[in-house]
Amino acid sequence: MNDRRRLSPHSVPDPAGAKDFEAEKRDDGIEQGKRLIRLADDKGLSLAQRIANRFYLLSWKTPLHGRRLKGKYPLKLLAVPEDEIPGDAQTGQAIRAGYFLFRGMKQPVDTLDFGTLGLTPGFADYLHGFRWLRDLSSVATREQGAPVAESVMRKWLAAHAEVPDEPAWRADNAGWRLLFWTAHAPLILSSSDLVYRSLVLNCIARTARHLDQIADKAPVGLPRLVAWGAIVAASMLIPGGAARKMFGEAGLKRAMESAFHGDGGIVSRSPGDQLEAVMLLSMVAAVYDARREQAPAFLPDGLARAVPALLGLTHGDGGLGNWQGAGAIPPDRVQAVVQASRVRTRPQRQAREWGYQRLAAGGTVVQVDAAPPPVARLAAAGCGSTGAIEISDGPHRLIVNCGGAALEGQWIPRDLAQGLRTTAAHSTLILNDSNSTALLPDGTLGKGVTEVELNRQELENGSRVDISHDGYVRRLGYVHRRLLLMSGDGKEIRGEDMLTPAERRKKPGRLPLQLRFHLAPGVEPTTTADGMGALLRIDMGALWQFRASAGKLSVEESLWVDGDGRPHGTQQLVVTGEALPGGSSIGWLFKRVG
Repeated sequence: MNDRRRLSPHSVPDPAGAKDFEAEKRDDGIEQGKRLIRLADDKGLSLAQRIANRFYLLSWKTPLHGRRLKGKYPLKLLAVPEDEIPGDAQTGQAIRAGYFLFRGMKQPVDTLDFGTLGLTPGFADYLHGFRWLRDLSSVATREQGAPVAESVMRKWLAAHAEVPDEPAWRADNAGWRLLFWTAHAPLILSSSDLVYRSLVLNCIARTARHLDQIADKAPVGLPRLVAWGAIVAASMLIPGGAARKMFGEAGLKRAMESAFHGDGGIVSRSPGDQLEAVMLLSMVAAVYDARREQAPAFLPDGLARAVPALLGLTHGDGGLGNWQGAGAIPPDRVQAVVQASRVRTRPQRQAREWGYQRLAAGGTVVQVDAAPPPVARLAAAGCGSTGAIEISDGPHRLIVNCGGAALEGQWIPRDLAQGLRTTAAHSTLILNDSNSTALLPDGTLGKGVTEVELNRQELENGSRVDISHDGYVRRLGYVHRRLLLMSGDGKEIRGEDMLTPAERRKKPGRLPLQLRFHLAPGVEPTTTADGMGALLRIDMGALWQFRASAGKLSVEESLWVDGDGRPHGTQQLVVTGEALPGGSSIGWLFKRVG
């Protein structure tokens, strides 16, 4: 987009619909042959870096930082951008009824104390970021919602207006807060109390000055993107922002370049973060619309890359897959964000750098994680999911990953969240009951997958994906290779998992292995008499058959986490076998039979 206009309105396309294969292949740049994806050495933040960061946070309370936040008091906002994304109606009604709802937890409004919240990090961020203004505005008029919003606003100002601290003034929380304060200004600036109004406007300006100082120190990815997006918004909504606008646009462009891979996928590899990033850029674009200004070309160009990457992880129902800590974000939420982006596009089939492969034919969608996990400093809930798959049949999910590791709350305690990051919580092979990438006691990802080889071919009668990774090489001496073939009509998905001795390593020993295929809620398995297969009945959907060529099949309990962080009990197919020093393989088949 070189004309600096926002893109045309969009409705989410059917991800499993008919496609022009040749045109799609040109668009996605599919090339034949192997492609090596490397993961840089990842040790997370060093002790020195953590100490330096601690001293940096302490500097926020010094007189020097306080002087940097001083400046002219704005008398008004120059515009109120439109927030095109609807909030959650149930959460909004709860706020009107006197309490906040977040992932199964409640916080009464009248006893809310921002000085001593005592809530989970996610709940605290929801409150500090003022995202709840969107939920409230979705169910309340200005007259109904303003008294509630103002009462919470006064509580926050009393605790945090004067001295910045974490998490209230952390870059991403401050950025989201500025964006939601300005987009829902009528809810917090309707008071006739001139002293209160002046305090709110002054705090908006102080927040912008704070972000001016700290945006580039925010973590790479979504946090830095939010910080710079808010600076750009402030430059156009607070009087006298011409200099800040040039500064902010340059910073936002840099933040986008570091936040996204070249194929449009976010560096944390999380579909949840991808959705948030598209929402953030759309909200910034709405500020340009409110001021009737053309956005710089990099903004619509970035959206034009990010949206197809996001849609690449949608299933037949339009919702997102469970990858890298995200829950299954529902279709209406995805559609609302995509429509707000104004981007009309098709799902991306091959994200070479982001690392996801998408196979779609005849109503069937297969998603594949074909890359190493994200480095620790880029993802708080990275998962050892290399090689895992998800499958959907039209609007029904068949094979899933557990997901939800990033959605800690009332339903998902911390210990369970850590368990959801393991390789066993994903639909792939597990060797010797070990993660393909280690999970360290401090919650970061350790050694494991550093290289993935990928070979994808599009054939007249279907698609073929061949991936291998080295996650078990150093510890156990085996390379894991997964071959996937989907028929042209989408009714057959064949796979083969192979373990081969790694070159230049001592001869590996005999080790137990499991192939796990987590079933979506509503899928009922019935094993066959020979213990090698199962019939999979989808509630209100089709009948699928599963067969394994070796090993022993059993059915075990599992769970699946939705987009709100709520786990649902389900089942999983487990094929138990053994890795042999000379190499071993297990073939398997999913076939639609009715």
